[in-house]
Amino acid sequence: MRGGHGGKGSASFRREPFVPRGGPDGGDGGRGGSVILRASNEITDLSRFRRRSRWHAEAGADGAATRKTGRNAPDLVIDVPVGTIALDSAGALVADLDRPGASAVVARGGLGGRGNVHFKSSTRRAPDYAEQGLSGDEGALTLDLKLIADVGLVGPPNAGKSSLLRALTAARPKVADYPFTTLDPQLGVAEASGVRFVIADIPGLIEGAAQGAGLGLRFLRHVERTKALVYILDGSAPGPWKDLDTVREELKQFSPLLLERPHVIAVNKVDLEPVRRLRARTRRRDVLFISARTGEGVPELGAAIASLVASAPPPELPAPAKVTRLRPRGASRLAVEKKGDVFVVQGEAVERLLERLDLESEGGLARFQSELDRLGVNAALESAGVKPGDAVRIAAAEFEYQP
Repeated sequence: MRGGHGGKGSASFRREPFVPRGGPDGGDGGRGGSVILRASNEITDLSRFRRRSRWHAEAGADGAATRKTGRNAPDLVIDVPVGTIALDSAGALVADLDRPGASAVVARGGLGGRGNVHFKSSTRRAPDYAEQGLSGDEGALTLDLKLIADVGLVGPPNAGKSSLLRALTAARPKVADYPFTTLDPQLGVAEASGVRFVIADIPGLIEGAAQGAGLGLRFLRHVERTKALVYILDGSAPGPWKDLDTVREELKQFSPLLLERPHVIAVNKVDLEPVRRLRARTRRRDVLFISARTGEGVPELGAAIASLVASAPPPELPAPAKVTRLRPRGASRLAVEKKGDVFVVQGEAVERLLERLDLESEGGLARFQSELDRLGVNAALESAGVKPGDAVRIAAAEFEYQP
């Protein structure tokens, strides 16, 4: 992502008949466009970012004579699915778009430079310089989609989660008899007891999923924002209750908060005789026996889910990470450090000053020198032991120090 650069200020002078020494009249540059992410229900996945990985906003227009201000560039608004989070290259949170219409500026556009009309004074009648526009924020973002659903179907592979989603909703996920048939979460909308809710079919969890086994981390992150959970067990498996313990342990390792979510346990495949015998032996009241294939027990399960959703509080989420800028500016305080034979100056104010000024002009260079005094850079360099002729580096510029 890259915000647009600000336009350059103009260093022009009035030139009219019979008006000698018209004075400076350079206009300001326009602001660069920002890159904005916006959550939309019209977008369902992040596939568009596979096809296009670079998103650049327009630059602002340059200023012109007669105090004409350059045009501000339009912002680049990119729609993403609801539930998208944006992380910078260090893994820090930049934006969390958890509801429709939520937006975040992820790459700010640069400010336009000021024209030379701003630098006229009683002692400087004809400033021959103007400011350059500031560059926009630039950096790499990782976009991660965490599905927003009311209910998450969790369980071991081949427990019948996709079949149950088919039975409860109009969704048509792939159904097959081999492990990990579902490689990506599937969503469906169901309605029961007058309550409408969104169900997410979370691919199967196995032992070690919280450490990434079986793509577990890729699956578990989608459970975080659900209000309630439905544990789906294969009643014909050798140890369905052991499978339940395994799934709950993986949820606990991923986030202990998940075990506190309201839940219901559904044992699937009750149309098979071994599962009917299991039902006869089971005394747990929090377990429903169903058959996603024949529909037996599915209406009762839908009513139980609706009751959970209607009474469930908003999901308790981990403490939010601190939101950072995509490209932070330099250190806020002035700092001077000697690295080898070079004195390196760091600080947001002095770095922005260098970016703005045109050092090719005599007036711009003179202003740079006076601003270094005003910001305390020369005093800091002398305190660090700089001598005339020593090399000084500010951002990407390097020059000899002359007091």
